[in-house]
Amino acid sequence: MRVLGKCTILVRQTRSLSTQSGRRRVVVTGSGAVTPLGNNGPDSWRRILAGESAISRLSAEFKGLPCQVAAQIPREKLHLDQHLTKSDIKLMSPATQFAVLAAEEALATGKLCPKQLSEEELERFGVCVGMGMFDLAEVYGAWNQLQRGYNRVSPFFVPRLLPSMACGHISMRHGLRGPNHSVSTACATGAHALGDAMRFIRSGDADVMLAGSGEACIDPLSIAGFCRLRALSTAFNDNPSVASRPFDKSRDGFVMGEGAAVLLLEELEHARARGAPILAEILGYGLSGDAYHITSPSDDGAGATLAMKRAIQDAGIAPEDVTYVNAHATSTPTGDRIESHAIGRVFGAHTPQVRVSSTKGAHGHLLGSSGNLEALFVVLACADNKLPPSINIEHLDVDVNVVTKATEWSADQKRRVALKNSFGFGGTNASLCIASYIE
Repeated sequence: MRVLGKCTILVRQTRSLSTQSGRRRVVVTGSGAVTPLGNNGPDSWRRILAGESAISRLSAEFKGLPCQVAAQIPREKLHLDQHLTKSDIKLMSPATQFAVLAAEEALATGKLCPKQLSEEELERFGVCVGMGMFDLAEVYGAWNQLQRGYNRVSPFFVPRLLPSMACGHISMRHGLRGPNHSVSTACATGAHALGDAMRFIRSGDADVMLAGSGEACIDPLSIAGFCRLRALSTAFNDNPSVASRPFDKSRDGFVMGEGAAVLLLEELEHARARGAPILAEILGYGLSGDAYHITSPSDDGAGATLAMKRAIQDAGIAPEDVTYVNAHATSTPTGDRIESHAIGRVFGAHTPQVRVSSTKGAHGHLLGSSGNLEALFVVLACADNKLPPSINIEHLDVDVNVVTKATEWSADQKRRVALKNSFGFGGTNASLCIASYIE
């Protein structure tokens, strides 16, 4: 091992098994985020703990739509020209730009410099970054250009649309030649990307992965489409900061958000060998399908229940070891209720000891980037021993132990273990088991 400046470079490749059972352990060593709350992970986390909201009223461009609120990232505060070239910006959709910036932060916080790795190490370093849906403004913008003539359509139109391009740009930017895998499973995209990346490392296909998702589709057509589904909040247009209110009796739909979050995942011995900061460990990953409806979960919450049970089983722990669930809860009347009942079925008599929260009241629903952003918050909760709150709750109407103010997670030295749920249209479900790191 050699050290160059602030970057620790692992010269010797590490592929040794890191558990007594022979299964490779996967830890989180870096994190990055671009969110409506802040341009980086620490600022976003600070505002989450403070119970702040980044939801605001939409511009005049959205006039006439039933929903007039969203959680947007102020583009002028991103200073893209400090991070990306003009060519990059032309080639990348906003969602891809967000993901690239989040990946840069994840590498920096993880103290890993890909440009100084050996060829062999780069072949063991992969990317698993997805996108739930592309920006529809790209499509109707290109269509309008086509009406003016074929040559008006940008040659970068199709590449900017592809959900796999965030993954591709990150890989090319850093020369990463390990698994290059993109996920697009609606609102479960980010959680699936993290779980798949964890499995790539666990199975020996890679030693390091950048994993997460980017999303940027707050445009009039997308808002109109979700309004037609009656999925968005419309009752709080005059008071945007309280529009997203998971688990509250007055919730009437979700609020769209945008952004990206990327985690740096490593095989444990690889991380130890280079002296990496270890924030948390991913213990397990569960997937399921509802096989019920294109947008609604079944009333019995069978899919959510299966995903959580499978994550616990994959982690090799007992349900009683889990003391926190970061819920998918998007602030829809039906979805929040069904998820809370599923949590009760999974944990039974232990349910009162399991605290639950959804941070979407602060940043809205980032669709395909919700699971990875909220997983990042769980990682920071594990590291800082603080539970993030659900805000905007005036009248709780679910039967789980909801955290309404940031609070200490555990007063003793017991390992902190959480589940992070993500569910998507089409009945796709994911649950991640994340825990504080112990030797």
